[in-house]
Amino acid sequence: MSKICVVFDRLRTEEKMLEEEASNLGHHVVMQDAKITQVNTDSKKEDFDFGDVVLERCVSYFRGLHFTSCLEFMDVPVLNKFQVASMCGNKMFMTLMLKKHNVPTPKTYFSFTSESASENLEKVGYPLVIKPVIGSWGRGVMQLKDKDTADALFEIRDITDSPHDRIFYLQEVINRPPRDIRVITIDDEPIAAMYRKSSGGFKTNIALGADPELCEITKEIEEISTKASKAMGGGILGIDIMEDEKRGLVVHEVNNTVEFKGLSKVSRRNIPKEMVEYAFRYVRK
Repeated sequence: MSKICVVFDRLRTEEKMLEEEASNLGHHVVMQDAKITQVNTDSKKEDFDFGDVVLERCVSYFRGLHFTSCLEFMDVPVLNKFQVASMCGNKMFMTLMLKKHNVPTPKTYFSFTSESASENLEKVGYPLVIKPVIGSWGRGVMQLKDKDTADALFEIRDITDSPHDRIFYLQEVINRPPRDIRVITIDDEPIAAMYRKSSGGFKTNIALGADPELCEITKEIEEISTKASKAMGGGILGIDIMEDEKRGLVVHEVNNTVEFKGLSKVSRRNIPKEMVEYAFRYVRK
């Protein structure tokens, strides 16, 4: 019997759906909690029960990334690969990679001190959106509409002075409908998409209460999603797209441990089933 391992650090609805669908397909499923797993430099894959392939599903980006590194060290097949996860998990790396591969993306400005970021803002003008380079669920994302707001935020960053506080990721505000599009791609193919409608603010994260609505995958959405997936290195990804009123579709984020609970409510495709099926195709390549 084929065996698949789901590595997690918080058992969400998505991981339970993957477990159920893998079982329905006749596979044995191992649910592995990363928080209680111990690895050392002599570890071998025979020391663990990771099955034939691992789906890395940690909520913590750093925990998942480092766990993936351990899996690849032991030659355990894992989705997504370390290179893909490291690129998608850092917004600056991701944005640069999208641009390098000619994927339409919002114009973004990078600075490496608060003073330089202030100068950047004065040159470009307000408003801009500031985002932490590492983070999810829209946390820490806000519009800088004036100098007073920017100064206050930059002062806090200078005080906390964490490594990521020293990286200033400032992005243009896109004129768009109060929604964005989440597309799930598997092996560079978009399989399902939804509109995420804002519940009032400019953020559209489902985790913040945005309403999901089925989105038909048009030729334009298919092309830009496939292109973004290939730019990141493929695998199982969530492509976030905005509808710019002048330029059309632009990709603003790519997620490597994509959540799909909301999309599953409106999609006609069985998303966790297709993820499991792809994992076994991936390992048999």
